Amino acid sequence: MTLKHSIWEPVIGLEIHVQLNTKSKLFSRAPNRFGDEPNINIGVVCTGQPGSLPVLNKEAVRKAVQFGCAIDAEIARVSKFDRKSYFYPDSPRNFQITQYDQPIIRGGRVETLVEGEMKSFAIHHAHLEDDTGMLKHFTSFAGVDYNRAGVPLVEVVSEPCMHSAKEAAAYAMAIKSIMEYIGASDCNMEEGSLRVDCNISVRKRGEGTLRNKIEIKNMNSFHNMEMAIESEIARQIAIYEKDDSVQLTKGTYRFDLEKKETVLMRMKEEADDYRYFPEPDLVPLVLTHEYIEHIRNTLPELPTQRLKRYVEELGLSDYAAGLLINDKPLCDYFEEGLNFCKNARNLCNWITVEFVGRLKEKGLTPMSAGIPARHVAKLVELIEQGTITGKIAKLVADDMVADVERDPLQIVQANPDYQPVSDLSAIEALVDEVLKENPQSIADFKSGKTKAYAFLVGQVMKLCKGKADPALVNKILTEKLQ
Repeated sequence: MTLKHSIWEPVIGLEIHVQLNTKSKLFSRAPNRFGDEPNINIGVVCTGQPGSLPVLNKEAVRKAVQFGCAIDAEIARVSKFDRKSYFYPDSPRNFQITQYDQPIIRGGRVETLVEGEMKSFAIHHAHLEDDTGMLKHFTSFAGVDYNRAGVPLVEVVSEPCMHSAKEAAAYAMAIKSIMEYIGASDCNMEEGSLRVDCNISVRKRGEGTLRNKIEIKNMNSFHNMEMAIESEIARQIAIYEKDDSVQLTKGTYRFDLEKKETVLMRMKEEADDYRYFPEPDLVPLVLTHEYIEHIRNTLPELPTQRLKRYVEELGLSDYAAGLLINDKPLCDYFEEGLNFCKNARNLCNWITVEFVGRLKEKGLTPMSAGIPARHVAKLVELIEQGTITGKIAKLVADDMVADVERDPLQIVQANPDYQPVSDLSAIEALVDEVLKENPQSIADFKSGKTKAYAFLVGQVMKLCKGKADPALVNKILTEKLQ
């Protein structure tokens, strides 16, 4: 029995932690940079020195408000910071500065495509907080790198409104896209700029209440997150099917990628365990209506707006548009190419299929490989103008990947094999030869078998090694068959 037709309904909520790309940390002037030597981007505040006082980073506030406006949320005119107490080596102060009951963002919605269907997901709130340091485990000891301690985060907390791993992944990718489009974060999951905690429970369909949930911490891949959610859903269903009266014990889990199963790390803490209280060293954050509206009115084009434009104005399919939207660097590359090419659909296909496919095995993208977007656009234009055929274009694309600086027109002009056959008499001779060799296909076509026509066209193109203009081949072949 598949889950879709099961009596069990998964209920999923996500907590997405996004590092903001400010120059300095949330409460200090220490640099906010990834990849530096351990423990050099630190100061008295992020290492918890006695007497050190936090000072709020206004750029982090602006980026948080941008995100709130982008999801059409309520931006709090007054919010405050709180201390969240816990004792762990990655937090030298023994507390985190966060927002508990008066966050900067409340509500909001995110729309995204899920397997071809547009769905809307509700957000409960989002708040500002500072990140912890990183534990580094070695063969015989462990160390702590405090470079990350104090880095500004926006934590986005959804409502428990997702009911499948696919929905959860699509929602998380939509949050990632919004953060990238407003320029708030690079959202590099491998570097930890975006991390996801998944809260999962299951219940019988029709139940009005939620059962106990478990949390899977720090998912840093959408693919792995889907696997982890599906694994945990199956685990919970198996427990309830043995004994539906059992109370699932709340806990914090990690996902074991090798075993493809969730593993308990610790029992789940409650809010009281953290002893929240207002941060005494920070005054409440007060924002004016004018400040919020200025940010709202100066937002860049957002993913859903761009998706709508691609589908309605450029004629892209939902799938193709979604493919571009969820990869902002590739989408911006496509946007640049549009300045040099009129056929958006063909340009999209050549970028996302032909060039991405050619470069994937090398671990590259068209951007990282250094292929100018205008060159891809020019290649598409050469096809549109009939200068080269699609088959020749694929060979030219191979040459463009091999030498990323070469212009496609120069490649075509330098190679006699790439010169298309457009001479009518030459093409007519090829058509005559194919018709002479395939009388049965002619008979099949005249008896109504349309595949026979496609076969004859293919034979002509094969004979000329793909260099003949397909439109001329079709015209001459149709005339002769009639």
